[in-house]
Amino acid sequence: MKHKYIFLIMSTLMIFTLLLGACTTTTGEVVESEEGEGSVEEVEAPAEEESGTAGEPVTITFWHAYNADVEAKSLEETLIPAFEDENPNIEVQSVLVPYDQFRRKLLIALSGGTAPDLARVDILWVPELADQGALANMDELWSDFDQFLPGPLSTNLYNGSHYGLPLDTNTRVLIYNVDMFEDAGIAEPPATMDDLLLACEKIKKLDEETYCFADGGTYAWAVNPWIWSFGGSVTDADITTTDGYYNSPETVAAYQFLKDAVDNGYLHPGILGGGVDAWGGFGQDQIAMILEGPWFPAMFEGQFPEKEYGMALLPAGEGGSVSVVGGEDIVLFQQSQNKDAAVKFLEFLLSEDVQLQLATTGQMPVLKSVIESDFVKEHDFFGIFLEQLETAKARTPHPNWSRIEEIMTNTGTAILNGTVGVQEGLDEAVQLMDPLLPLDILE
Repeated sequence: MKHKYIFLIMSTLMIFTLLLGACTTTTGEVVESEEGEGSVEEVEAPAEEESGTAGEPVTITFWHAYNADVEAKSLEETLIPAFEDENPNIEVQSVLVPYDQFRRKLLIALSGGTAPDLARVDILWVPELADQGALANMDELWSDFDQFLPGPLSTNLYNGSHYGLPLDTNTRVLIYNVDMFEDAGIAEPPATMDDLLLACEKIKKLDEETYCFADGGTYAWAVNPWIWSFGGSVTDADITTTDGYYNSPETVAAYQFLKDAVDNGYLHPGILGGGVDAWGGFGQDQIAMILEGPWFPAMFEGQFPEKEYGMALLPAGEGGSVSVVGGEDIVLFQQSQNKDAAVKFLEFLLSEDVQLQLATTGQMPVLKSVIESDFVKEHDFFGIFLEQLETAKARTPHPNWSRIEEIMTNTGTAILNGTVGVQEGLDEAVQLMDPLLPLDILE
C-alpha cells in the first residue's frame, strides 16, 4: 500500500485547538565561551524567582534539539505561547541546541552550575545523568506513571526510580518491498521467523544479487530486536549480570540466525561494517525488507515517490515480536531553582492536547490515552508503530551502556564474519561486560 504523509494537513487543525492566546516567546541560544566551551547566556529574571505558583514571575529554560523548520516552530510559535497564556507568571525560554553538540554543552553547563531547568534528551543519556546526581527524582514529583506506554517509560528508570518522563517515542517495524514480494510470490509479510526464512528463500531465487533484508551494523539498535524476539536478553532484569543472559541459548539462537542469513546471502553483508545504502537498495528492488522507524515514509517518498511498500510487525520468534524503543525523554535538573514552574510546563507538554499537536510534527505520542484518539486511529501509519511499541523494549538503562554496546558491536561483527563461534564470542563478551555493571565502580 502507498503511504502518504499527512502531518501538515492535521497540524493546522490542531494549532487552532491549542492556541489559546498570543504571547511573546523568548528564545535563547547556546553560545561558546572564549575557551570554546558551551555555556548558556544569562537570562535576566525577576529577583524573587522561586516557583511561579504564588504570583511571583519566573523564567524557566528548556533545552531541546527539535527540528527547526517544523518541530521547534510549533513549540515556539504555538505551544509555549499557549502555556504562557495559561500561566502568565511563567515565561519559558526555548533553547535550540544542535544534537551533535547537545551532550557536550549540557555536561559543561552542569559542571558550571548553569544547567537549564528542563531538557529534552536522548533516552540513553538519562542513566548517565542520573548517576551523576544531575536529575530530579520524578517519583517525588509525579504521581501517574501508568498513563505512559511502558516501553518509553522504562527508559527513565535508574536504580529503581524514574529520573525523567517520556516525551516522544519511536520504534522499528518491518518495511517490505511490495514489487519484490509480488515477483517472488509472497502473499503476506512474514509473521514468524519461520515465515521470514521461507520468504528469504523465495527472494533469493529472484536474482543472486538480491537480498532478503539489510541493516546498518551490529550495534544494539540493530541486533536487540532479534535477541529479544528469539527470547534472549543482554542482562538480567536487575542489570546485575550478563552471564546466563547474553550468552544464553536464546541469544545464541538469535546470533546464529543472523550468521546463517549472512552465509546464505539473505542478509546484506553491509551489516558487517562495509556500509549499505539500504534505502537505495530497497527502492531499486535489490533489498526486500528493512527495519525502520516513523521517519521513513516522508523521507523515503521524497527519494522514491512511486515506490510501493508495506509495513508489518517484526516477525515473531520464541520471545514474540519485540522491537526496540527509541525517542526522547524530558528531564528536570536538580540545579533548577524553579521546580514547581518546571513541573507545570512538564504537565503541559504531557497533556493529551499537546501530545496530539506534537504528533502532527512527526513526534509519536507516549500517552496510552492518545492511542485511542481519532487522529492516531485514522493516521496513515502510526497504528503499526504503536502496536509494535506495546511489546518493544528499551536498551539497557545503565551509565556504562556506551561501553557495553561497544562490546556488543565488536562481538556481533566477529560472529557474523566468522572470526569467532557464536557461543564462544558471547561467552567472551560476558567476561568483558559483567565488570562494567556494578554501580559502585562509577563512584
